[in-house]
Amino acid sequence: WYQRRVRGIMLRIVLLLLSLLLIFCDGQVVEKCRTDTFPPPDDTQLPTVIVDLNKAPEQRWDEAITPYKNDIVKLIQTITDNLNKYVLDVADVAFDLLLTTLPEPYQAEIKGVSKILGLPEGQVTLYNIFYELFTVCTSIIEEDPKGQLYHARNLDFGLFLGWDNANDTWLMSERLRKIIVNVDFQKDGKTVYQSASFLGYVGLLTAVKPPYFTLTINERFNKEGGFIGIYRWILGDRNAKWMGFLTRDIMESANSYSEAKHILMTQELLAPAYYILGGNSTGEGVIITRALDEVKDVQELNITAGRWYLLQTNYDPWEAAPFYDDRRTPGNICVKQWGQQAVGPKSLFNVLSTKPNLNKLTVYSTVMSVRDGIRSWVQNCKTPCTPW
Repeated sequence: WYQRRVRGIMLRIVLLLLSLLLIFCDGQVVEKCRTDTFPPPDDTQLPTVIVDLNKAPEQRWDEAITPYKNDIVKLIQTITDNLNKYVLDVADVAFDLLLTTLPEPYQAEIKGVSKILGLPEGQVTLYNIFYELFTVCTSIIEEDPKGQLYHARNLDFGLFLGWDNANDTWLMSERLRKIIVNVDFQKDGKTVYQSASFLGYVGLLTAVKPPYFTLTINERFNKEGGFIGIYRWILGDRNAKWMGFLTRDIMESANSYSEAKHILMTQELLAPAYYILGGNSTGEGVIITRALDEVKDVQELNITAGRWYLLQTNYDPWEAAPFYDDRRTPGNICVKQWGQQAVGPKSLFNVLSTKPNLNKLTVYSTVMSVRDGIRSWVQNCKTPCTPW
């Protein structure tokens, strides 16, 4: 019965969003494939912070977060400002309780972040859960003629969470741009894995583990959304994994493309998702379309068949993208226009910087490889630009 109830709620939310989309959307802003955006300005490159995994979980984020404390607090207030006082009071209690059920070390890390920020633990938990439900993205894996793999992504976030008229953008997206960093996770002074992330969020959506694999997560818009998984979790079914925590688990434990791929295909999830995984050898690139407890589809690089790239947005590859959010078609056109001979950071960044893959929600672009690690830049789409 609870699944029917949650699906009913989800259907009403989807209908509301579609109504808003029709009101907001006069058609996507589409432009010719850009060729002039790389290298981006130096002041858009993300700074790097170090997280020492040898430290206690409650303390390992302290040095990274402290300089950004005020901006993170303002961002979380953007979320809570969308809740009335009664709902916020209930949410504080509910997410306090939810925190006690989260796996370690993430529970302890969230408590440590909360202490540094001076915010209730429930609000910081809500902030971390938000990314399980509302992330919009484009991810691309390409292989060059020499067999080198590159993995790139745009991360879009902040839809319907307040519009900033002064800057003509989503308020939350604007505030997110101030707290995005590259994170170098280290043990014994050596890099274990790297990510692009929002400070205060302890999961991972974009990461590389040199010299083994790269990984990004794209939200999958589906009727069995993350709400159902979270509902199951609250009722006591703790077999599934939070997707951002699963990414960190994989970065910690897996030491090969095949090992990471096996986990992503077999682990029960709290939310449907697309996992885009790249390796360190020719042909090692895959999009795994996941439901909560099964794999729906697998698409892999196949150089002999002429499939030298994979591109994924937020819709199932076997279905047409909706007219109000078709980033897939322009993305494919630009990737093919550049061609395999041009595979590399320059072409990938230009594809991701071409509207509508670049839109008002885009907060950063990342290019990764197992050889070169991670490079990321703040993005800010100038008007005229599609809201999503």
